[in-house]
Amino acid sequence: MTERPESLAERYARLASESPHRDRDAALRALDVAFSLLFSLVALPFALGVAAAILVTTGRPVFYRGERVGRAGRVFTMLKFRTLKPDAETRLGGYLGPELVERTRAEVTRLGRWLRATQLDELPQFWNVLRGDMSFVGPRALMPDEIEVGAAGASVPIEKIPGYEARHRMRPGLTGIAQIYADRDIPRRDKFRYDLLYIRRRSFGLDLRLIALSLWITLRGTWERRGAKF
Repeated sequence: MTERPESLAERYARLASESPHRDRDAALRALDVAFSLLFSLVALPFALGVAAAILVTTGRPVFYRGERVGRAGRVFTMLKFRTLKPDAETRLGGYLGPELVERTRAEVTRLGRWLRATQLDELPQFWNVLRGDMSFVGPRALMPDEIEVGAAGASVPIEKIPGYEARHRMRPGLTGIAQIYADRDIPRRDKFRYDLLYIRRRSFGLDLRLIALSLWITLRGTWERRGAKF
């Protein structure tokens, strides 16, 4: 009898179960919960102030909700404070690659530029961490059916890029090696190399170091800087 071919979802789930760090997952999950609760309490006044500022300057909605792919290929809804002008997603719907990046920058509000530079737009993602959708440290969360534009201008499905499947072994993170050390505009093929490096070297100490670096970058407001952020 011929075996049924493994589906994409089953393959992603198998990869997650084959994580080389399963023995550390419980401890790192406890770290996620503890830090997200602590930071949520500390950041609550800032979050209320940001929400009020968005309402005053650009109106509703306050939050951006977008689908992202998590561990084992599970799709979840990610929360962020809105940083784009109203209806920007509709105007940007037909663009890909570098052109999308440039046009997105033009759609960012004045408040949104500051939120992105300090990464305070991601404060609502503490809820995603508490829910178990995300981790404090891990690969950047990607959209389902995302497309990469190659050097020749051809569209390349992101799942065809080496390293994409391996990222499903763990939850996506608020921060990580790629988020800190890689420029935002480099090809995902290069960003995935940073993610694979993190997967191989993941440890409690490395997570603490990356979280500390992220806090320093937030205080300096240099998340949007091209090149070294600190």
